[in-house]
Amino acid sequence: QVQLVESGGGLVQAGGSLRLSCAASGRTFSRRYYMAWFRQAPGKEREFVATLSWTSNYTYYADSVKDRFTISRDNAKNTVYLQMNSLKPEDTAIYYCAADSLGAVVGGFATHWGQGTQVTVSS
Repeated sequence: QVQLVESGGGLVQAGGSLRLSCAASGRTFSRRYYMAWFRQAPGKEREFVATLSWTSNYTYYADSVKDRFTISRDNAKNTVYLQMNSLKPEDTAIYYCAADSLGAVVGGFATHWGQGTQVTVSS
């Protein structure tokens, strides 16, 4: 069993920054998993944002967030972060943390998901 707990969401003005955290734990948690962030805006499908590996420098971003968002990790804390800069109103969504194989997280069908954290960007 894997638990993923997101935090750090909130309300921010356009152009501002937020940092999301995802703490991973559980009996079956594995560093073989890739960790990813997704988001879902009202009335829209869930969208891949970024992913990384616990054991290498691999990262991958959606084009919509590249150069604005940075995914990182703290192995000692089993925590993954999403630093979001230059936020836009269209970044407003519930942000979810996910864990699974690379193919599963990029494909959007990861096995393990957090409960989500709301990010609202005002114009």
